[in-house]
Amino acid sequence: MTDNTASAAGTGNRPWHGVLVATALPLRDDLSVDHDAYADHCAWLVANGCDGVVPNGSLGEYQVLTPDERAKVVETAVAAIGGSRVMPGVAAYGSAEARRWAEQARDAGCASVMLLPPNAYRADERSVLAHYAEVAKAGLPIVAYNNPIDTKVDLVPELLAKLHGEGYIHGVKEFSGDVRRAYRIAELAPELDLLIGADDVLLELAVAGAKGWVAGYPNALPAASVELYRAAVRGDLDTALPLYRQLHPLLRWDSQVEFVQAIKLSMDIVGRHGGLVRPPRVPLRADQEAAVRAATEKAVAAGLG
Repeated sequence: MTDNTASAAGTGNRPWHGVLVATALPLRDDLSVDHDAYADHCAWLVANGCDGVVPNGSLGEYQVLTPDERAKVVETAVAAIGGSRVMPGVAAYGSAEARRWAEQARDAGCASVMLLPPNAYRADERSVLAHYAEVAKAGLPIVAYNNPIDTKVDLVPELLAKLHGEGYIHGVKEFSGDVRRAYRIAELAPELDLLIGADDVLLELAVAGAKGWVAGYPNALPAASVELYRAAVRGDLDTALPLYRQLHPLLRWDSQVEFVQAIKLSMDIVGRHGGLVRPPRVPLRADQEAAVRAATEKAVAAGLG
């Protein structure tokens, strides 16, 4: 166990810096949450060089958890590795509910939260600003999560600059896939921290100045993923580029509809507890499973597992 006041390694007072793993959630055969396995997973990730975890993101299947399950996932992560290393997702349809999840994270000892824009409908700019203003009242630093593919609300650089200028957000997990935005964000809001949001643009955003990575595939391959990230952000392309090429057949699954199933399968292959997913997700097709299995086994054979 780690003391809740301990700072995540190398992050200072910005606990969203570094490699923060959007954790997959281990389920038992009856689809109940295996909290003991989850605690072990969080500790294993930190032991393998990751700076922290992001529970209750889409990779953690938060949409199909009960409120009690969702709260306990956060508490389990904090007990396992310390609150400064835990940045829960607090997305909800309503701003009041999202604020309550931010308050729950605060009370559990977390040091920051990650928040999607309103996603029950195609929110306009005023609604987005009001949403982040409400959740900011919980008092924890917020990292915005821009995922226009799934939410249909795009936190474009100009809107991010407004959110940051109002003091509502401190960083952004960028999942649009448009790496050109990194430079526009840096021009409009130079103090807003850019976090890599999609595994398959890691190198491009790292060299563009990203301060962190909200990561999927370190769930299965943490040590190699951390080595890749550290090399990329320090500009060591001689190390980073070959690793990136080796890992990219897996990293690109993070941007696919079946990313939860793919990452959990890779976890199973390397000896971790990946396992089942809750409906409405269904198992991978045979061809998808074969592709993930082949790419994972090739990475392990190359010493990346």
